[in-house]
Amino acid sequence: MQEKLLIVGLAFILIGILITIIASFLGGKKVEYAFGGFIGPIPFGWASNEKMLILILILLFLFSLYLFFLK
Repeated sequence: MQEKLLIVGLAFILIGILITIIASFLGGKKVEYAFGGFIGPIPFGWASNEKMLILILILLFLFSLYLFFLK
């Protein structure tokens, strides 16, 4: 199980790096950000606008479902 979590975590990191590199080449003008995580079983997040916050909370919810069904 720990190997699966390691692979998922590394995949998220690499996808984030690739998105950042692609966005820097495309020359985006407005930077929007979102951050999320877990404190115990409770997801939380901050974002620069409401759409990004909803997106990060949906992703956190899906990730928590993935972790729930992983066991």
